Amino acid sequence: MNLLIKNIKQLVTVHSNGMPFKSGKEMRDLGVIENATILIENGLFKWIGRNAEFTQTVNENIDIIDASDLIGLPGFVDSHTHLLFAGTREDEFALRVEGKTYEEIAQAGGGILSTVQATRTATKKELKKLARRHLDTMLTEGTTTVEIKSGYGLNEKDEIKMLEAINDLTEECLMGIVPTFLGAHAIPPEFKNNSNGYVDLICTRMLPYIAQRKLAKFCDAFCDQEYFSVEQCRRIFKTAKPLGMNLKIHADQLTQIGASKLAAEMGALSADHLEQIDEAGIAALKQSGTIATVLPGVSFFLHCNYPPARKIIDNDIPLAIASNFNPGSCMSYSMSIMMTIACTQMSMTSEEAITASTLNGAAALGLSEVIGSVEVGKQADIVLYDIPSYQYLAYHFGTNHVAKVIKHGTYLDF
Repeated sequence: MNLLIKNIKQLVTVHSNGMPFKSGKEMRDLGVIENATILIENGLFKWIGRNAEFTQTVNENIDIIDASDLIGLPGFVDSHTHLLFAGTREDEFALRVEGKTYEEIAQAGGGILSTVQATRTATKKELKKLARRHLDTMLTEGTTTVEIKSGYGLNEKDEIKMLEAINDLTEECLMGIVPTFLGAHAIPPEFKNNSNGYVDLICTRMLPYIAQRKLAKFCDAFCDQEYFSVEQCRRIFKTAKPLGMNLKIHADQLTQIGASKLAAEMGALSADHLEQIDEAGIAALKQSGTIATVLPGVSFFLHCNYPPARKIIDNDIPLAIASNFNPGSCMSYSMSIMMTIACTQMSMTSEEAITASTLNGAAALGLSEVIGSVEVGKQADIVLYDIPSYQYLAYHFGTNHVAKVIKHGTYLDF
């Protein structure tokens, strides 16, 4: 589809200047163009600039959007979700409100293993139907690319079932989807007293099969006490890397056992969570180029420590924001709300939050050459908002301000 969007009141490009991400003070440079026009051809940005500078002749059959009074931003890139699951856990939410901790609920049989039971029972068709509803709504709220992890199967059959469902959805949905293998999400009941045996299964059977079928772009692992040790995660990553899989890690969420340092050591593309990151972890990430991905909704929902986003940014580490949408620790995929929480609770500016939710989110998926900013040659993913300025987006929270979504040059009108 060829498309001309004219009279955009304010266009936030988040221009990358040829770099894969922004860090430090650069995260505040949004490349704002007032009174802008965009030409999209064959799903890509062909021309971007001020209305007065646009002199190209366009085909009379081109679709034209008059975006007067609308604000344009790159589509959100949600680089960390557990979106494919069955069942819900509102009962656990009620227990937490009464004072139970996330760890106490997990030890009593709730938590991740509760969702594992429901997901194992569900068919691939049922999982896809549930996920598709979320994906459709996410698009209407401005998210145009999302990462989806497995990790609620925790056995060979059901992990493969999840990854097959995710890959099916990439073909069936307009949303851009990146699949991640998270077999090391929790110790399954069958291996309760033999976690090394489960790691053996991941390394000798699951990873080779997943890599052979190209079912996942990333391999992830939950590195924390009561989950997987640094050495177990190192073994998983050393198996996954030669198979052509990039690395992500759940790091420093509940305790500090050196997970962020492992991320740097292994060259992980992103280290996610970081609520308990320490000085050594920050120093390691600073030297590695690993994206620090923070999940503001988790700290808000679980009422726990927030990651030190301000310190991470001030140390020139590229930082991304993601939702971590899942039924236990963040039952929300609203990236605009994640931005609001990041600004109010984590001392981030509106500009930093936008960069973290777009270009740096794309970088955390290895896709910033293709998406994450409004630049000539990139995929045309752009969202138009009915707001007075880009700063209003995080300010007026809890409301969907999206007017139109353009995904790969195809637009949706709401």
